[in-house]
This record gives sequence, structure tokens and C-alpha cells, in this order.
Amino acid sequence: MKQLRAAWRALRAIGHVVRGLWIIRSEFGRLTPPQTQLLVREWSRQMLTILGVELVVQGEVPAHGPLLMVSNHISWLDILVLNAAHPSRFVSKADVKSWPLLGSLITGAGTLYIERESRRDAMRVVHHMVERLRAGDVLTVFPEGTTSDGRTLLPFHANLLQAAITANAPVLPLALGFVDSVRGGRHDAPMFIGDTTLVASIWTTLCADGVQAKVRYGEAQPPGGRDRRTWSQDLRTEVDRLRGMPD
Repeated sequence: MKQLRAAWRALRAIGHVVRGLWIIRSEFGRLTPPQTQLLVREWSRQMLTILGVELVVQGEVPAHGPLLMVSNHISWLDILVLNAAHPSRFVSKADVKSWPLLGSLITGAGTLYIERESRRDAMRVVHHMVERLRAGDVLTVFPEGTTSDGRTLLPFHANLLQAAITANAPVLPLALGFVDSVRGGRHDAPMFIGDTTLVASIWTTLCADGVQAKVRYGEAQPPGGRDRRTWSQDLRTEVDRLRGMPD
């Protein structure tokens, strides 16, 4: 029965992705930024419903930019969950571009891609981030650089924080988590680590019950004269604190 339900969810999700691609190509060019944000948020929330994922948002949702948000990274679902809470422009590793269907959708939503192994490419992305922050955008990065198991927080890479320092923009730490609303505790179905393939992780999520995605926003921090490494450590400490807060 779970597999039949998962197959039905998958069919609906594919249809929703196709609809999203059509919206990007036919409507984004003539919409204002607030209208685009509203469309992205509602599309993302509908997709979570199709996937059987409940969204819970805690803390104050950011009202506007310029703002750089930093989050822990657990799953392929993270971008979808954060867009359902509050749409932003993501900075993501370049291989996301090649994800079937999802890659085209994420690209169409204005994601900035980075080759993590290339210092020159990091400088290019920082330059674009500064431009977008100065234009008043809200950006989101995953400073761990890859997904974790959700139990531990990996070290933060500090390079991209240079964009916030250069643009004199605040950074807002936030924490993501997946909870089992039926049995309690952590939900491992959405995890996307190690040798797990994207398709396998998606299928596990489609088959799961009681997946609850929690987003907890902290307080925005100005640079305050900190260099990027010091600020990165401070932000990691805060994200870790947010992760461990009781509900």
C-alpha cells in the first residue's frame, strides 16, 4: 500500500514540476519580484503537500533584503522547504544543475551555482552575491558545503560570507530539521548523504509517513567588524544552538 501511495505521489509531483517549469518560462519575465516570490512560495508549499511533508516554521520570517541566510544542510528537500517558508535566491553546488527535472526548476528560480573546488569560481560567485545583496535580494547558502546526517553540524566554509561583509549586509542563521510527527524524534527518510542516490532518497521520502520539516529562524547579525572566519564560527555556533532548541 505504501508503494502504491508513493507512486501516486510521484506522478503528482512530476506533474507539479512540469507546471513549475511552465510557470518559470511563461510568467516569471513579466512579474514583479513580490509576485514571483509569492508564486515560488505557494508552488513550494503545494509540492510539500504532494510529497506528504508538513511544514513548521518557528521564529520571525525575514521581511525583506538585503539579507544573507545561512542554514545547515540535510536533504535534497532543503531548498524546497526553505522556499516554502520564505523564497530566496540560493547559492548551490554546480552538480545540482544536472538533477533530473529538479535541476531545471532550481536553475529557473535564479540559483547561483558554484564549483566548490575552484577558488576562482568562488570569487566569481561572491561578486554576483554582492551585486544581488546591493540590489536588495535575500540569498541563502549552505556553509557546510554538502549534506550531513542531521545529527552533527559540519564545519562552515567562510568564503561566501565575504559577500555580506563587502555589501555590509546582515546574515540570518537558521536551522533545518526533519521530525517524525507519528513516532517522535528525528526522521531519516529525507537524508541524502554518502552513497545514497537522489532517486533512492526521493523514493524513501515518498514512501514515508509523518515527515515534518521544521525551519527555525534566528536573529539577523550585522558584520560588526568581524572577519569572515570569525563570523563563520559565530554563525555555526548559533545554527547549532538553534538546532538543539526544544520545541
